[in-house]
Amino acid sequence: MAGIPDVIIEVEKLFSKFPGIGRKSARRIAFYLLDREREDVLAIAKALVELKDKIGHCSTCNHITEHSPCDICANTKRDDSLLCVVEDSMDVIALEKSVAFKGKYHVLGGLISPLDGVGPDDLAFDSLMKRLDNVSEIILAINPSVEGDTTSFYLMRLLKDKDVKITRLARGIPIGGDLEYTDEATIARALEGRIEIPNE
Repeated sequence: MAGIPDVIIEVEKLFSKFPGIGRKSARRIAFYLLDREREDVLAIAKALVELKDKIGHCSTCNHITEHSPCDICANTKRDDSLLCVVEDSMDVIALEKSVAFKGKYHVLGGLISPLDGVGPDDLAFDSLMKRLDNVSEIILAINPSVEGDTTSFYLMRLLKDKDVKITRLARGIPIGGDLEYTDEATIARALEGRIEIPNE
């Protein structure tokens, strides 16, 4: 583009890949960084590198953590018999903010979405099935979307012959909504009003 240096265009392209950031916002961020002191930009770059270097996934639940097992899995005061299955770590964070859930989690790492090339083998179903020995209830806290319903249906089929109660969050969370954008009170009510899914 005429009048804009190539390096700014490149930064713009990189930032526009972030969720919720379009080209105009990406350009504003590029110009914001251009106006900052070099040390500030280096601090941001360092934090981004540390994000990739220091954060991994819990070997038990697949939640993000700096050490494994994560703090939630290592907490002996949490109920091992209650397992909440979620799409990603942002959902764990949203549920934890509600302070209503005292069990443990399992992060699938996404949802089944054939159109996006994501199948069951791409998600953490195998590690979930290995955790069922002491689990009496599984709460499906998966977003109510086409992909979420597909994932829930697949998971219910996997659990069909297992001796475990399956519940899902009450539908207080709007269809098409995401847990990370839902307020704490609504999440707490949804957890309290969960219903059992018949395991046929």
